[in-house]
Amino acid sequence: MPDTLQNPNPQNNISAYYQTRAAHHAVVTSDWLAQAQAAVAREPDGAPDTSVPPVAGKPFSVIDEFNSWRKQPDLAEAVAAIRALAAVIRNCQATTMMELEIELKKASDSLKLWDATSISLTAGCDLFMRYVTRTSALEYEDFNSAKSRLIERAEKFGEISCKARRIIAMLSQDFIFDGCTIMVHGFSRVVLEVLKTAAQSKKLFRVFCTEGRPDRTGLRLSNELAKLDVPVKLLIDSAVAYTMDDVDMVFVGADGVVESGGIINMMGTYQMALVAHSMNKPVYVAAESYKFARLYPLDQKDMAPALRPIDFGVPIPSKVEVETSARDYTPPQYLTLLFTDLGVLTPSVVSDELIQLYL
Repeated sequence: MPDTLQNPNPQNNISAYYQTRAAHHAVVTSDWLAQAQAAVAREPDGAPDTSVPPVAGKPFSVIDEFNSWRKQPDLAEAVAAIRALAAVIRNCQATTMMELEIELKKASDSLKLWDATSISLTAGCDLFMRYVTRTSALEYEDFNSAKSRLIERAEKFGEISCKARRIIAMLSQDFIFDGCTIMVHGFSRVVLEVLKTAAQSKKLFRVFCTEGRPDRTGLRLSNELAKLDVPVKLLIDSAVAYTMDDVDMVFVGADGVVESGGIINMMGTYQMALVAHSMNKPVYVAAESYKFARLYPLDQKDMAPALRPIDFGVPIPSKVEVETSARDYTPPQYLTLLFTDLGVLTPSVVSDELIQLYL
């Protein structure tokens, strides 16, 4: 199948993710979540449709469609995959539901192979398949109406995923108070949206931003915050404990949220959470629900490795081993709350939400 393409830049076994660029009760009521969703719904959709237009004589490719959506700088890879899978249904030539589901499954597998180390990409594809195809009533309808229903559900899921970041940003605002100091790690689009929303609401706060070695993603976040006139201080990664006394809260993103309620994120998140926990500072996670993955790591080595290049600025002797893992696992006991488009959750409630998502 031509769509089963691998990562286009596989040199040095570096993950595509890093080559291209990171008590069972919900805390909020359903009314609060509904208000945030309603506020987002009133906003105009900012992202233009950049999907690949059909070319006469050229067969549809889910990888081409995926890559076209990825050109939008603010669009997450998982959302690009969701949009691409919706296009698969629209362009499918199948004549039965079984053929359509087989083609959709092949397309989903092709996207997951594009970067097998990306947790959010895999989780987004899996959740799309569950959300779109789980209506048993489809088996009793004629094929055309069933296909129309699938397209409708696919588009709906894409819209929900695109708006997730704004919903999270709005839900988090009551936790950011005037005069607070927030520590962040690396670059996260959803954390940037949280801070941007707070700045636009005229809240007065400052941000301590770690450098995010070795790819220095923290530099990018500090530049974005400076454009918003948010007071920001750039820290070397090893200064986390030194500056934690001056911090009121920690905000981080996540590559994936796992069944235990813990998170897998950029290397250094775990040690930041450990320091914050030891000094009684809350650790908040901002993550979209399409990053909820059916994984249960028991320790740091119990997950697929995602590698990234390491440049120390000087030659390293061949006998010296270099740790190139790109991410670590933070257990749930070191996290305070998770801000998601499903609501604000305690880590212990994540497993219940995962059951609902994958049912």
